[in-house]
Amino acid sequence: MWIWQHKQWQQFFWDEKIVRIKLGLLRRKQGVLFGKLTAIGWEMQEESLLASLTAEAQMTAEIEGEKLPKNEVRSSVARKLGKEIPGMILSNATIDGLVEMMLDASQNYQQPLSERRICKWQAGLFPTGMSGGYKITTGKYRTGDKGDMQVVSGTIGKEKVHFVAPNAKTVSKEMKSFVEWFNSVSIDPILKSAIAHLWLVTIHPFEDGNGRIARAVGEICLTESDQSPMRFYSMSAAIERQRKAYYEILENTQTLKWTPIDADKGIDVTRWIDWFLDCFDSALDHSEELLEKVMGKSKFWNKHAKTILNERQQKVIGKMLEGFDGGISSSKYGKVCKCSKDTAVRDISDLLKKKVFSKMPGGGRSTAYKLITPRV
Repeated sequence: MWIWQHKQWQQFFWDEKIVRIKLGLLRRKQGVLFGKLTAIGWEMQEESLLASLTAEAQMTAEIEGEKLPKNEVRSSVARKLGKEIPGMILSNATIDGLVEMMLDASQNYQQPLSERRICKWQAGLFPTGMSGGYKITTGKYRTGDKGDMQVVSGTIGKEKVHFVAPNAKTVSKEMKSFVEWFNSVSIDPILKSAIAHLWLVTIHPFEDGNGRIARAVGEICLTESDQSPMRFYSMSAAIERQRKAYYEILENTQTLKWTPIDADKGIDVTRWIDWFLDCFDSALDHSEELLEKVMGKSKFWNKHAKTILNERQQKVIGKMLEGFDGGISSSKYGKVCKCSKDTAVRDISDLLKKKVFSKMPGGGRSTAYKLITPRV
């Protein structure tokens, strides 16, 4: 049996002692990190927001096995924030829809949640009405005309059913109850994020996009927890680092064989919340890396504020600051900028003269160059 089949479905409880202690520690860590963010200045705060939202959008898709080009995601986030960045490129409608959902969740976190808002998000995730080559219903709840909604893995004939969602006929009622709870409950926002995530994924209201939407709803709560749309961590990036454990804990929590039931209190979700809080702790720990990268990029561009760079040079530098594997050679430069080798050589020579690039050990055809980055 699944937890939604139990008569006490929607009645959740948890071990207050375990949760209270962890929440207290997380709140202190959150406060210290937010203090660092507010101390770095407005320009770097904006860069931190750009970096965290880019990571959040990219990683929430990657959790579902969809790899999105980071430069397109970053460009889409920047464009929708009204921010100009070096090397900005066009992004497709699918990426734009994902970014719009993440921005709506974090920047408009104080607005009430509604079924219409959630359906709009799902439609934006699939602007062509297709998912993996299949036509799906968008902007509306699943109808059940394709049978029960199941989460399945394995080859044909050897499928393993990980989860069966509630009947499509009950989805509208389930979602109404969820939204009413979300807009009226008064609990710690981090705890609310954990419960909302589990609840929405269990309802599985759409043919596709349920995980991404659940994480976006969770982002509303986490932004409320920060009391600011300025972000300095990515919860989806933390989940992606533990993707196998994430799917295991979700699958286990959704089964009554694993999840305890109390006749008076309802469904015990302590283990799910405990895992979620540990994951949030990991997200906060990795925020230090994000802030260090943000500060490094800011110092680099401040140093070269008066350095004249063409669009190709700006594009390559932007990619290298984001994390480019190894150095860059003239051939790599040409591929990135779609220019001739002669043009690439001229650009690189110019960057060497302006002390933006330095030559890496080695030579000949394998000569590569790296950025001269100021110390953070």
